[in-house]
Amino acid sequence: MMSNEEFIDNSKIKKLVVMIPAYNEERTIGKVIKSIPRDCAKKVEVLVVSDGSRDNTVNIALSSGADKVIDRKVNKGLGTTFKEGIEEALRMNADIIVNVDADGQFNSDDIPRIIDPIVKNRADMVTCSRFKDKKLIPNMPKIKIFGNRLFAKILNFFLGTNYYDTQCGFRAYSREAALRLTLFGKFTYTQEVFIDLVKKGFRIKEIPCVVVGERKGKSRVVNNVLSYGLKVLLIIIRSTRDYEPFKFFGLPGFAMVSLGVVSSLALFVRWIFLTKVDPFLIVVYANVFLIIVGMLLIILGLLADMLDRNRQLQEEILYKLKKDKIGVKL
Repeated sequence: MMSNEEFIDNSKIKKLVVMIPAYNEERTIGKVIKSIPRDCAKKVEVLVVSDGSRDNTVNIALSSGADKVIDRKVNKGLGTTFKEGIEEALRMNADIIVNVDADGQFNSDDIPRIIDPIVKNRADMVTCSRFKDKKLIPNMPKIKIFGNRLFAKILNFFLGTNYYDTQCGFRAYSREAALRLTLFGKFTYTQEVFIDLVKKGFRIKEIPCVVVGERKGKSRVVNNVLSYGLKVLLIIIRSTRDYEPFKFFGLPGFAMVSLGVVSSLALFVRWIFLTKVDPFLIVVYANVFLIIVGMLLIILGLLADMLDRNRQLQEEILYKLKKDKIGVKL
């Protein structure tokens, strides 16, 4: 393992905030906090956001050296916890924010490697990758490896990118990237962050790391593989709707109109030669339905595209409000 000094010049980072979302992690939270390297920036602070933990997570976090602990009394989900943690880290004047899970699956000694591309202005977000280096693929159930790769392929298709691991929670964010994040998901955040930052033109880099494949105890997010997959798919669908509204509504509309028109032309040619529609009268009704619904989808896509411009303006206002709130000059 290379030393921190070989990766980064810590004099360039005034403040690094390591954010740890936690839910009932009393067995591992203390060890994770104590393992955070404190020499990879001029000032390193640890922020723990407890999402309604019912065990001793909060007390152990405080006694283990966490600089700030947010104790949320109600469990609202990892996505909401992450969003609140990012906002608090910005209020703490973080130059770089590192998010690491509380279950001990990630090696905190990799934090200097994760933040290095941001320090050198080669990336705006850096994520640990479990699958980029085939030699470092962790020992985990094949169904989980398949699921991770499947969702990475879906996101890559949507974004036009080539990432290997879009589900990993061990990530670093520049202040600018954190300020620009606009998230809505309550269940999780990993895929939505990728979509949001890529669509806004931020640079994302993957760093292969050694990761423990299976956490001790039950996962707080993936209680059921099928349920998790459906929820993640819903996040991707909603993000597609929000960021590519005309494609989301317009392309299916064009496809339906085209199918209806081509089928109608074929029936019309048949009618010219045979002077009858039977036994394809039902197809005529289907074509009318396809053309009408397709046209409605195209119109809806155009309207949604207009609303997308308003969304971009609102996000710009939100960005400026965030900067003003934490005292960053525009």
